[in-house]
Amino acid sequence: QAKDAKAALAEAAADLVRESESLFLDSSTTSHHLARVLLERGVRATVISNSMEIFELVATHPALAIDLVGVGGALRRLTRSFVGPYAVHTIAGHAVDRVFFSVKGITSGGALTDPDALESEVKRSMIAHAHEAILLVDESKLSQHGLSVVAEVGDVAQVLAHGISDKQAAALTALGGRVTIVADRTAAA
Repeated sequence: QAKDAKAALAEAAADLVRESESLFLDSSTTSHHLARVLLERGVRATVISNSMEIFELVATHPALAIDLVGVGGALRRLTRSFVGPYAVHTIAGHAVDRVFFSVKGITSGGALTDPDALESEVKRSMIAHAHEAILLVDESKLSQHGLSVVAEVGDVAQVLAHGISDKQAAALTALGGRVTIVADRTAAA
């Protein structure tokens, strides 16, 4: 879903990554797009992720720029990700420059939510152990939400948002977010 939005968000997020940074990437499809862009650009980075999709992408890509640390734990088949206490323990053993993540949705009060409590715990731990947290969302995230709270908008350093209106951006800013609206790359060219 929202493939063009996720591709634009991945490009904008990759623009923020500096050589030799360490990154947490969650199991969202947007983070998968970001990993692909980093590999295509040949950006040297250490990526720590709980996503099997990202493991497979890095392992099979001819670029050797990314050093991958896999987060293990209990397999959540729906998202092909590892969650649970072992995953959280592994994450807590690292301190990274940035975390890039997405959520199921954002409540009107600014809660970042996910449908799964264990996935939320992994994302929460990534945020806690990163110097800077960057949320990647498209406009669909403002009209839905999950059951489990990950964090609050004000807990992240920056929100990269695609397809939201100026009014929606102002609402996120009022909740404590620093919002950057991301346009399609083809529209900007």
